[in-house]
Amino acid sequence: MKKLCLVISFSFLINCLNAQTEKAFVPNYDESKVPKFTLPDPLQTFEGARIRNQPDWESTGRPELLSFFTQQVYGEVPGSPESASSELIESSDNALDRIARRKQIKLTFKENGRSLDCHVLMYLPKGIGQAPVFLGYNFYGNHTVTTDTMVYIPQAWSRNNASFGVEDHKLTARSRGVRVNRWAIEEIIDAGFGLVTIYYGEIDPDRNNFQDGIHPLFYEAGQQQPSKNEWGAISAWAWGLSRVMDYLEEDQDVDSGKVIVMGHSRLGKTALWAGAMDQRFAAVISNNSGCGGAALSKRQYGETIARINNHFPHWFCRNFHTYSNNEASLPADQHELIALIAPRPVYIASAVDDQWADPKGEFLSACHATPVYELYGKKGIPTPEMPELDAPIHNTVAYHIRSGGHDVKEYDWKQYIKWAKVELKAK
Repeated sequence: MKKLCLVISFSFLINCLNAQTEKAFVPNYDESKVPKFTLPDPLQTFEGARIRNQPDWESTGRPELLSFFTQQVYGEVPGSPESASSELIESSDNALDRIARRKQIKLTFKENGRSLDCHVLMYLPKGIGQAPVFLGYNFYGNHTVTTDTMVYIPQAWSRNNASFGVEDHKLTARSRGVRVNRWAIEEIIDAGFGLVTIYYGEIDPDRNNFQDGIHPLFYEAGQQQPSKNEWGAISAWAWGLSRVMDYLEEDQDVDSGKVIVMGHSRLGKTALWAGAMDQRFAAVISNNSGCGGAALSKRQYGETIARINNHFPHWFCRNFHTYSNNEASLPADQHELIALIAPRPVYIASAVDDQWADPKGEFLSACHATPVYELYGKKGIPTPEMPELDAPIHNTVAYHIRSGGHDVKEYDWKQYIKWAKVELKAK
């Protein structure tokens, strides 16, 4: 009986602690309750030295910030694997009712006697030679972005989603085309761009595991998870984007100098980090990326560091947990992540009903990254006053807040395409 009472008491204690934890994560949506904070100056080092010009930024400011985000937020990533190969597994010159070319590529990575495959889907415009492309991950498989029945269905683990026909963590034909609304493929093709997409779960399944996906290929003997300063899932996904970029540099149908990396939500965080680490990406688009993406962490508005680390402990490196409920101690914030992309174009997008992602915090990040862009003579966000709904700012640092919620809409793609045409032409 004593043992039973102890078990019941222990269970009661755990439930109470969990309830208190959840209570601590009640989001703040009241601007008057945003704590007062001093935003770090991207043109000042942690020791207070002033960054006055491009050489100062490139030799001092940028390396310091890149090291901070690497060691304390996203985690170190390895370089290229010891072996990487590509195989064209399917193609057609008459895809999407004959308006595009389709290519499906299997990439294979090998390291330490282990291997991992992933599949790249490409739709390219006809008759323009090497095409600029948008590169982005999808959430439920390449077959979900189109109704094209020729597109491969991934075998990798997936989050369940009954409305998409995903059960037992397996993707099937039932989910074909369920996300066509998020990918304006015909508009992209009509504008002279290509689309390159990959299922993010093939690089690293989105669960707190670290025993599948890319991580185990790089483990040392006996290692079961990344070290505290090593890559979480976001860094793993960013690593995968760089490996796709490796392939695109060799693909004669692609203008590898005009690859725009794009992501939504957690994959918007990934796009920003990939763009910061890998300067081969010509431009970066972050759609509704929120906490750990474009939104300022110190505002503690909507999703916070503690909330994201508690519910998605695998996304960031374990050192990032130091800042849970401790945003005041951050020596850098997300505007400086955006600054790391300079002088390349970057587009930050929000949605008015997506308060969880803190639209104002996303906008302010874009605004406060501007001084670094100005070192290069690039135009950023001219004022700290947010624009009106559906009134985009199309500068090298671009921003819009649209009507609606957490999603990728046709309106978003229209802005990205229009902006990319101008910015990549200028490049």
